[in-house]
Formats: sequence, structure tokens, C-alpha cells
Amino acid sequence: MYDAAYIDYLIYFHCERDYFECHEVLEEHWKQDPPKERKKHWVGFIQIAVCAYHHRRGNFAGALKMISNAIHILENDSLNIKKLGLHNEELIKTLKKRKHEILNHKPYYSFNLPIRDDKLMSLCLKRCSEKNLSWGVDSDLTDEFLLHKHTKRNRTDIINERLHQLKIRKNKN
Repeated sequence: MYDAAYIDYLIYFHCERDYFECHEVLEEHWKQDPPKERKKHWVGFIQIAVCAYHHRRGNFAGALKMISNAIHILENDSLNIKKLGLHNEELIKTLKKRKHEILNHKPYYSFNLPIRDDKLMSLCLKRCSEKNLSWGVDSDLTDEFLLHKHTKRNRTDIINERLHQLKIRKNKN
């Protein structure tokens, strides 16, 4: 019923507060569709995670840009938000509140996406249990790797894949 990548996103978002991985897993899922068939709502959810990542790091300008874009996309896609098991109105209200806090340079705090589907919630709680995680735990603001993951992660695989793709493109020409 729900894409595995979406469940992974929800686990990263609510249990590990690893917004970087939220972005990675959902972007990978989004890119599986041909460019003209990609679903905009995934971009909105990616931007929510990127907003939280920036906000947590004190990058208010980046957070503001991402949350503004996410609101714009998701406000116009209530049907897909509901299909994803979320409360549409509550989600938009939460995002607008967060945007106001970012505009006023309020410090980051963890928040949850408003899940309305009991089956989705059960699925997420089961996955949490399997991974020995807790749902809705606050972000560990002392975890330097989590806070600055984009600068501290091992990028060897990414660099190698980019070089491989570049080689493929050169061989086509």
C-alpha cells in the first residue's frame, strides 16, 4: 500500500531524526520515475526534511527557502497527502507554524508529521521495533555527525558512481 522508501523516510524522520537520509531515500525513489512522470509531492516531502536539516544547523535562510517551497507544493496536492496517510490540513498548519518560527529565528525542535492512517502508523511502529528505535524521539543535538552529515559522510561511492556515469556518457559520444 505504501512505498518502502516512504516508510523509510518516515522512520528516518520520526525515529532517527536523520533528515539527510530522509532526503537521500526519497530523492532516490522520486528519480525512479521518468522525469516527466515524477510526482511533485515527493519533492515537497524532501524539502520538509531539508528544511529541518537546515533549521537544526541554524541555517535559517536555507530552512526558509525549503519550507516555503514545501508549503507551495503540498498546499496544492491535498489528495496525494491524504493518500500518503497524513492529515492534509494539519500538515500545512504545522509547516506554516514552522515557517513563522524560522522567520523569527526560533531554535529548532523536533516535530512529527501528522499521520492519520492507523495502518501506516502500525507499519511504522513495527519497523521501529525491528530496528530497536523509538518513535517520536527528540533529535540528538549533540550528535555532530547527524548535525553535519553532508560534510562528514564518506562520499567515495557517490564519487565513483559519478565517474562511472561520466565514462558512460563519454562512450556514447
